[in-house]
Amino acid sequence: METTAINMKWVAACRVEDVPGDGGACVLIDGEQIAIFYFSRRDEWYATENRCPHKQQMVLSRGMTGSAGPACEPKVACPFHKKTFSLRSGECLSGEDYRIRTYPVKVKNGRVYVAIPW
Repeated sequence: METTAINMKWVAACRVEDVPGDGGACVLIDGEQIAIFYFSRRDEWYATENRCPHKQQMVLSRGMTGSAGPACEPKVACPFHKKTFSLRSGECLSGEDYRIRTYPVKVKNGRVYVAIPW
C-alpha cells in the first residue's frame, strides 16, 4: 500500500472497466461508500463520498455528470433532488451550504486507486 500526503494511503478501488465512461460507480473502501467518476471525453477521474448531504442518501455515483460555468467545472448532480457538486472541490454549485468529500485518484496498470485518510 503506497502512502501519499500526511495520513493518506492509496487503495486499489476497482478496474478501469468497472466505471462507465462519462458516468460513475460506487465502491466500498474501509466501510465507506465512495463514488468514482470517469469523464471519458476529458480523460479525467474523480472520487467523492457517495452520500448526498441534502437528504443523506447514498446515490451520487448514479448522478448525472457534466460541466458548469465558463471554467467547465466538472460536476455531479444528485439523481433525486438535482443538487450539483464540484468533483474537484466538493462545493455545492446549486448555491446551498452543502459540501461533499473528495479524494485524490490515480490510474495505474488498468486499476483505479483512491487516496483515503488513515
